[in-house]
Amino acid sequence: MISCTEFIPLYSELFKYLEKKQGFDGVMKYWIEISNKYVEPRLGEEIKANGLKGCWNYWNKSLNEEACDFTMEYDEEKQIFQIVMRGCPSKGMLLKLGYTNPYEKYCKHCDVLYSHSAKKYGIDITVDDSECDKAKCIVTAKPTIKGDK
Repeated sequence: MISCTEFIPLYSELFKYLEKKQGFDGVMKYWIEISNKYVEPRLGEEIKANGLKGCWNYWNKSLNEEACDFTMEYDEEKQIFQIVMRGCPSKGMLLKLGYTNPYEKYCKHCDVLYSHSAKKYGIDITVDDSECDKAKCIVTAKPTIKGDK
């Protein structure tokens, strides 16, 4: 059986191909379609049922399934949820393979996939990907401030 991580270089090539053929808008369209079809149903269900704590529930399951090196923190009083990704298996696989020409915006797909879906349920997600070249990032989620769009 082929592991999902073995497809990671292919994803990178797909993103490059889409951008070459359709520009970055084509890549965004693809990521949003994926978000709508695969992320939103599960993440949205958790957020509807549990609010911000639903983010904890969703990522606790998915990140453990993906064998990520991460920590999570949920502060109910401050209404903030955060993931510190110390070792993203996706970007980490590209680095481990010595993949020298990954899609330049590869790490942006997580930001788009999750922020697009969560926003529909009143949660804003931001991603600090300033260390994505080391397979590290910080994901922060909090309720949308009223008046934000």
